[in-house]
Amino acid sequence: MKKAIYPGSFDPVTLGHLDIIERSAKLVDHLIVGVLNNKAKTPLFSVDERVNMLKEVTKHIPNVEVLSFSGLLVEFAKEHEVNAIIRGLRAVTDFEYELAMSQTNKVAAPSIDTVFLNTSLEYAYLSSSIVKEMAMYNGDISKFVPEYVIDKVNEKYNASNN
Repeated sequence: MKKAIYPGSFDPVTLGHLDIIERSAKLVDHLIVGVLNNKAKTPLFSVDERVNMLKEVTKHIPNVEVLSFSGLLVEFAKEHEVNAIIRGLRAVTDFEYELAMSQTNKVAAPSIDTVFLNTSLEYAYLSSSIVKEMAMYNGDISKFVPEYVIDKVNEKYNASNN
């Protein structure tokens, strides 16, 4: 069975993330969307909230499983007997960082390969940070995130603006 992990913070999940998930799921038998619990960052959404949002927006993809993890990605990958790590690339700056990470991961776990997928052109500019900034100033985020996520993001900012 070909298994892969698409890791990220997904704070919040964007249409760009969903595009990579849908395309990745076609390449493998089982895709784990790994939601990183990064204790060094203060996310907008808790890990559980991010996992739940991802489960909702990927429920139409039968071979996708959403799990959270903390610590090293390669250890999480080994634990789940994964063959590949999927990474989306938007720009050259992404590539430089991702290349260094993939090479480090290859040294730490030689049996796990990294697969890079170019982001679809319509989402090449998109990031969770852009979504959060737009929402913070009451901008329309409907072209950036799945419909289910719009209210969740707006609720967070409305609660913090009151």
